[in-house]
Amino acid sequence: MNAQNLSKRLETVASFVPKGAIVADIGSDHAYLPCYLVHKGIVQKAVAGEVVDGPYQSALKKVKEEGLEDHITVRLADGLEAIGESDGVDTITIAGMGGSLIVSILEKNPEKLESVHRLILQPNIHAKFIRKWALAHQWEIIDEAIVEEDAKIYEILVLERGQMELTEAEILMGKHLLREKSDVFLKKWNNEVKHWKKVLQSLEKAESTPEIIAKREELLHHIALVEEVIQS
Repeated sequence: MNAQNLSKRLETVASFVPKGAIVADIGSDHAYLPCYLVHKGIVQKAVAGEVVDGPYQSALKKVKEEGLEDHITVRLADGLEAIGESDGVDTITIAGMGGSLIVSILEKNPEKLESVHRLILQPNIHAKFIRKWALAHQWEIIDEAIVEEDAKIYEILVLERGQMELTEAEILMGKHLLREKSDVFLKKWNNEVKHWKKVLQSLEKAESTPEIIAKREELLHHIALVEEVIQS
């Protein structure tokens, strides 16, 4: 992967960036995504934010190597604090973190979202936390994608301001993904069910405490929910 050729995961994230957007990529690492977006003419201006000095230095180096200092601003900052009022950011990308961490980043500086029209979020795990956050904060999930790369499966969620309703299954598995039921989607949830059943077997051997009983009921509920979707 480099600034001209992204991984399948990041290329899918990039595909949801509107042409002409001003993007802030939070947790940008080597700034591959902002560099790619500028090289492809999708955006003219971007911010790359990093909270750790090592990746921050890598991003600075990459932007300089690509000759994009006039187009991409690299900042060492915690989450959305990388965004300045004068930047005019209208699109935020956050990729490669857990769903709960992405939510905590969004919740820590809500004022930074006031001028933002679109969020493109790629959680490595627990996308359901993002869907719950969206429901609670008047963001609508307008699209979703699911991709497999290097034996790992990733979900990408695209949010814009608006109202929506989601069922329990849609919070867990994704409304748009449920509608499509791609091969990758079915593979992910078949694997999840297998994992949950293994956990259930181990719980059967554990002492029957209130916590164990509650966990067992939760797993059985999720298994039934997913199997109903997969088999329908």
